[in-house]
Amino acid sequence: MRRLRSIAFVLAGSCLLLAATFWTATGQDKPDQKLVNRGKYLVNAGAGCNDCHTPWKMGPKGPEPDMTRFLSGHPQDMALPPAPVPSPGPWIGSFAASMTAWAGPWGVSFTRNLTPDKESGLGDWTEANFIATFRTGKRMGKGRDILPPMPWQVFKNLTDNDLKAMFAYLKTIPAVKNKVPEPIPPAGQPAYPK
Repeated sequence: MRRLRSIAFVLAGSCLLLAATFWTATGQDKPDQKLVNRGKYLVNAGAGCNDCHTPWKMGPKGPEPDMTRFLSGHPQDMALPPAPVPSPGPWIGSFAASMTAWAGPWGVSFTRNLTPDKESGLGDWTEANFIATFRTGKRMGKGRDILPPMPWQVFKNLTDNDLKAMFAYLKTIPAVKNKVPEPIPPAGQPAYPK
């Protein structure tokens, strides 16, 4: 019996050592669950990210978010006709039925993939990039301007801790490979920088 306990102890210790080595070798820290839970609350209830970043579909009771594409942005396979020409007002914009493509005086914008996919989402972003995006209104804090309808002017008022929590949560959701198109500038204007 004593021998079995010794073997179990050695195996358990080996598993812990392997897990610690994995987290250290991959450069990943185990996420702070309290921070992740706060981020989940902010993303799903407070910030309304699903309203635009999760494509909508027609359900039995009308339009609803397609949770199989949770926060994956505008579907890469959704071909759209040219956007309506914006009028001078008071109606100045339009949107796709998916709620992921928006057109107005700025051209056409597509909601981005917020999943941790490395190629098409936030997988290569750092917490600092995420916070800088909301503080400056520029992609990763230094790229092109964030386009309507993204209300970054509201999100910039969140605390750093709230933005860190949102980012921590977004890093834990399932990655969805979905390359969102680049925004389309108004007719006759140069392409938006990346």
